[in-house]
Amino acid sequence: MNPIQKKKLKAEAHPLNPVVIIGQAGLTEAVIKEINVALDAHELIKVKIRAERDERATIRDQICEQTKAELVQSIGQIAVIYRLNPKK
Repeated sequence: MNPIQKKKLKAEAHPLNPVVIIGQAGLTEAVIKEINVALDAHELIKVKIRAERDERATIRDQICEQTKAELVQSIGQIAVIYRLNPKK
């Protein structure tokens, strides 16, 4: 993804609210499944990660790896994730 595409996706994500919130249970199989459903439906989503800074980075990487999505932006507890849906 080039910088121009990222800039466009950041602008599109700005008004969005987090679709998935990861709490104290952490990143479970059910959470990954819900993120996959949300990515299939919307392509661009926000995920709120309620964890310490180091854990957030690890969780973000795991989400992107397990869902085959790309991290567009991460600010504080909010991660913006994008995965193209070929069916759309």
